[in-house]
Amino acid sequence: MTTDTPADFDPVAVLEQIDAATEHLLQTASRFAESDVRAPSLLPNWSRGHVLTHLARNADGGHRLLMWARTGVETSEYPSLTARDEEIENGAGRSADALVADLRESAAQFAAQYRRMTTEAWNRKVRWTRGQELPAARAADSRLCEVLVHHVDLNAGYTPVQWPSHFVHDMLDRVVKSFSARENAPAMRLHATDTDTWYRISDDQPAPEIHGAESSLLSWLMGRSPGNDLAVEDCRALPSPPFLY
Repeated sequence: MTTDTPADFDPVAVLEQIDAATEHLLQTASRFAESDVRAPSLLPNWSRGHVLTHLARNADGGHRLLMWARTGVETSEYPSLTARDEEIENGAGRSADALVADLRESAAQFAAQYRRMTTEAWNRKVRWTRGQELPAARAADSRLCEVLVHHVDLNAGYTPVQWPSHFVHDMLDRVVKSFSARENAPAMRLHATDTDTWYRISDDQPAPEIHGAESSLLSWLMGRSPGNDLAVEDCRALPSPPFLY
């Protein structure tokens, strides 16, 4: 047992958020014609077919992590990162109908496994493919993030402005903490103008002040926006955050 699971983790509420985000994603994907799924996504060298396949395989990986936590029998997220990449590449060229069906079915299986979880299971630590060992509850947050962020990556009209406010606020705090732990993250002070919340990355001086809505700050830090809607004090150029996700 671990105490690393957030005290305010509400499995029912998070699943409702995942289901809503997944349904919106499926609505977008269901409109794609064959030419649409071959078109480039916002991710380098990935088509929309790659993104949809990745989301389906991510649901499978999350399903396996939850099963591990629930049963105590190790079921790895993926055999390896190489195997994961091969699955994505091999699946990206399927028809639009096959891609959407796979996305829908894998999401349903993830949700079914999710509903079988107990409080004890949510607190058990499992190991992700990259080696980090975290409570299974993090698989819930991770899935919500995957669906919302990669929906943007489809480049089909869904933008960070449409991210739910609860996700944006929680994720912005996590991203700031992640960057603060990195030696290569530039120092900066962030001001979320819509919530009047301040964040700081690195204690180095001087640290430019960057102002903007929470969704604008988050999408820029996550590399989903050039930050054109952000304001920097003294009209200085925006710093360059390292790659995160």
